[in-house]
Amino acid sequence: MEQNVIISRDLRTELHEAIEQVRPDRLFVLTDVNTREACWPVLNAFFTTSTAKPAPRLITIGATDEAKTLDSLAAVWTALGEGGATRHSMLINLGGGMVTDLGGFAASTFKRGIAYVNIPTTLLAMVDASVGGKTGINFRGLKNEIGVFNAAGTVILDTQFLCTLDSANIRSGYAEMLKHGLISDEAMLAELLAFDLDHPDLEHLKAMVAKSVAFKERIVTADPHEHGIRKALNLGHTVGHAFESLAMAEGRTVLHGYAVAWGLVCELYLSATRCGFPSVRLYQVAQFVRETYGIFPFDCKQYARLYELMTHDKKNVAGVINFTLLGAVGDIRINQQASKDDIFEMLDYYREN
Repeated sequence: MEQNVIISRDLRTELHEAIEQVRPDRLFVLTDVNTREACWPVLNAFFTTSTAKPAPRLITIGATDEAKTLDSLAAVWTALGEGGATRHSMLINLGGGMVTDLGGFAASTFKRGIAYVNIPTTLLAMVDASVGGKTGINFRGLKNEIGVFNAAGTVILDTQFLCTLDSANIRSGYAEMLKHGLISDEAMLAELLAFDLDHPDLEHLKAMVAKSVAFKERIVTADPHEHGIRKALNLGHTVGHAFESLAMAEGRTVLHGYAVAWGLVCELYLSATRCGFPSVRLYQVAQFVRETYGIFPFDCKQYARLYELMTHDKKNVAGVINFTLLGAVGDIRINQQASKDDIFEMLDYYREN
């Protein structure tokens, strides 16, 4: 199913059109406890002043990635069933990446699939999770271990919701934009490195979001099921997901974008040593990440656990860890392998620089 991604100018009109395209018999809205308070009033005002659709039933789950579980998924399925959802119903996911991932998976599997719309409310969800059709949950301590490819019919990106975010969540989403810059071109990367995240200009950020999403859409359209070039979007994620899973296991959960930013530094180091990525760019990005995201603390005793977590990455083939690396900005090298010694050396670099 082709995905309609809209940079919003009038949320009410765009949402009305998305619902009218499906004409659902029943309508549900999924939020987490935070977006129910901060973002649901915006949609509720629309629903209470319009009679052109069925009144929605609100479903709310816990917040943060720790709620991206089988139990939360079952709770959504249960709420859909108790609310009388049929194969002709629709789910609107209003929230960050956890909500769009889990909600998309719930919609994709309930009654073998119902229509759904994503309205991402975080920068991370706008430029990454809500676009491209990846859905899923965490399972047995592993990120996004269970899921399916199934794109939302419509994704409405309304940057008014960015006003509800704190600095940490803005920065988390920005890491995915930084990744897009690295796999795109020097001009896009330079704009991202120069942007003032301490005092963000939201209009400028909105324009950058549009560029970032358009770039991701081109890649996803060319390779919707990640057999080839879409693997470029995994830059920083093989190591980043390992950092994220380790942090989760140790009770020090980190934001996804922070883990990706730290993973970018590691994988750019591998890019430099294995593919000739320019050392000056490695240093420039590493400095930006350190200043913007701090560091992820770990010691050499945790190397084996991090390596083991990387062996579970979905890009791997026959147990061999596959990385997406770069020969230069925009010079993408998918399916790159590294030995255990290479990976431990990479972790040494991260801790020492």
